[in-house]
Amino acid sequence: MRESYKLDLKLPDGTQIEVFSFSDALARPSDPEALGLRHLAFGVDSVEDVSIEAIRVDQYSGNKFTFFSDPDGLPLEIYEIAAQPH
Repeated sequence: MRESYKLDLKLPDGTQIEVFSFSDALARPSDPEALGLRHLAFGVDSVEDVSIEAIRVDQYSGNKFTFFSDPDGLPLEIYEIAAQPH
């Protein structure tokens, strides 16, 4: 009996989405194989060629953020959400 499944959605230009299903997925959100959407991956010719901008600080919230480019050169942002005091 199969315990996991993988679905590949691939377009003629090579763009691909992979969807995985694991019957025993971990409840923790920290592992790539854990339950739910865990990460996005972009295929590149060379990881060393991926340019990540310097980390900035939001002047209003004090939260850190940075940008990097997807394979088409479009900006993607990573934004740190600081824990709110209770």
